[in-house]
Amino acid sequence: VPMLYHRILLRLLGVRVKLNGAPVRERPLLMLSNHASWLDIPVLGSLTPLFFVAMSEVSAWPVVGLLAKFQRTVFVDRQRRQATGAVNREIAERLHEGDPVVLFAEGTSSDGNRVLPFRSALVGAVREAVGVSEAVTVQPMAVAYVRLQGLPMGRLHRATAAWFGDMDLAPHLLDVLRHGAIDVEVSFGAPLVLDGAHDRKQVTRDAETMVRAMSAASLAGRGMAGLLPGAAPSGKTGA
Repeated sequence: VPMLYHRILLRLLGVRVKLNGAPVRERPLLMLSNHASWLDIPVLGSLTPLFFVAMSEVSAWPVVGLLAKFQRTVFVDRQRRQATGAVNREIAERLHEGDPVVLFAEGTSSDGNRVLPFRSALVGAVREAVGVSEAVTVQPMAVAYVRLQGLPMGRLHRATAAWFGDMDLAPHLLDVLRHGAIDVEVSFGAPLVLDGAHDRKQVTRDAETMVRAMSAASLAGRGMAGLLPGAAPSGKTGA
């Protein structure tokens, strides 16, 4: 149901999604992504059953909070440390049920032209939730908004899709509806392993490097040669 909802929403908004590669089959799976817009939620939610981990404030945001709830997001209240155990148990249960978890590893949204530094603490929280003795597959994922009304989207025009800083949501939503025909590329990198033998900070840095490379390739229209797993298929979905 959430996938169908997000696909209908993307069609109504005129957002088209191109895939480079695909999610790996290994479980439990943690997908580390950059974050540029509230549109990231329906874009990623339309691809496969998954869930997000987000700060509790997001649940109260108009439109964005509703989208997140539809995607079965686990909301973390950073002011209530006593709730950490319950949140970790919920994340672990979801992962063991087989659904990937998506972390926007920058901890905030960017202007869509760059990838901000990844925060290893967020990765460590999921690692703790699963259990220190269990291996987690980590797959880097890049989201890049590349075309507007069929034309390459330059740095100045990327704010049509990107939602960041203190931008108000309502005017941005109306701007998306007014322009329409936004093309976004979602790229899936080679999987990494996070277990007792792998340092979470190094895994986070490696994932960030891969996401930066895939994002830059999409924004420049260079293609993904050498950046994706060799056997990964590609295709299109969305409106």
